[in-house]
Formats: sequence, C-alpha cells, structure tokens
Amino acid sequence: AVIDTGVDIEHFVFVQSEAIWTNTKEIPRNGIDDDNNGFVDDVNGWNFVEDGAHIYDDDGHGTHVAGIVLGASQDILVRSPALARIKIMPLKFMSGDGSGTTSDAIQAIYYAVNNGANILNNSWGGEEYGRSLHEALTYAYSKKVLIVTASGNFGTDNDVRPIYPANLDVPGLVSVGATTDWDTLAGFSDYGANTVHIGSPGSSILSTFPNSRFGYSSGTSMAAPFVAGVAAM
Repeated sequence: AVIDTGVDIEHFVFVQSEAIWTNTKEIPRNGIDDDNNGFVDDVNGWNFVEDGAHIYDDDGHGTHVAGIVLGASQDILVRSPALARIKIMPLKFMSGDGSGTTSDAIQAIYYAVNNGANILNNSWGGEEYGRSLHEALTYAYSKKVLIVTASGNFGTDNDVRPIYPANLDVPGLVSVGATTDWDTLAGFSDYGANTVHIGSPGSSILSTFPNSRFGYSSGTSMAAPFVAGVAAM
C-alpha cells in the first residue's frame, strides 16, 4: 500500500505491467459496496481526501514513490515494462499541496490492512505524536503487516528530535534514511543510532511522474519505497 498523494494509475508503466492492485470483490462503477467493506466502488484503492474512489495524483509524490516500489523488482524505464511481480494499492490522504490530516492517514492504514496489504509505505511524517496513529500501526503489526517509514528530511538526529510515524515504538516498523550515490548519508536525511534502521538511495532518484512522465526527486520519501519494494520481493 502506497499511502501518499495518490497514484496516476493510467501511467503506461503501471498499465502495461498491471502493477496496480485490483479489488476483485468490487464491481466497477455500479454505485454499490459489493464487498461490504464500507467503501463504494473501491476497485483500485481509495481517496481519503475527497472520500471517493477516484484516485489521482495532483502532486506527483505518490506516483514517484509507487514507481520506485515497482522499480525494485524490474526495470521501469523500458518501452514495454514486464508484468509486475508485486501489486501496488494506491491510497490518497494528501492533496496537491502535499498536506494531509493524520486522521485520513489513519483511515488509509486501516483500509490497507483490512483489504489485504502486506506492506505499508509511509513516505511522510511530522513532529507531533498521535496515540491514534500509534494504535493504527500497532494494529497493522498485529496483522503481520510490515511498516516502512521515511526517517525525515531535517538532517537531524531522530534519537533526539523524533519524527512520526518513523519514531513510533512498533515492532515491525522500519525507519529508512537516505543515502547518496557514494553510499554516504545524504545531508538532508534524518539519522539516529537507535531509531533509524537502514539507509537506501534517496538522492536524485529517477521514477514515474503523472501523465506518463519520468523525473527526479530526492528525499527519504524516495529511500523508503526501495525498502518496501525489496521487502515485497
């Protein structure tokens, strides 16, 4: 599950690879909650910003993250991508300006777990602790779901200045810092001897963008999905 700004599920990489998760218990566009999960026509995920089934990415962040997840298992830069060996469940809780509410993120987490996601990619975070978020991710752990989080882009020590959800004390949660082309810590990446568990590439990462484009982005947001993609494999 990519819990983010949405995913451009019409990007040719996702279409040709058939990488987007499909809720096979739901009949598309019939206006009925066929599987009785509380969401009408949720064929490919859910938009918690607008409370609807239309999943689109008006920011680009989520599409970029999803491409990295898929790219951990195959080459996404070829003209005809191979069939995906993993499935991506797009869950939108952030809008085009990159902002979102913790309550929407929590709903996305419960949706992902209750609808069969094995891994949650959380390339987002903030400095405020929330008990309800802690409980949601504890629930995910109780269902044997791996939780991958971005450590943050403040360049500070998370042992001293915590970031959430990366710093939540939940077994099975992996906090990911960003590394450079030289396998050194990226200057922007948060770190922490006790609270950041692993580093992966996060500097100038080429991946998918909306409207069948590609582009570069940097951040621990890019580092986390590499770990989520490898874990999926």
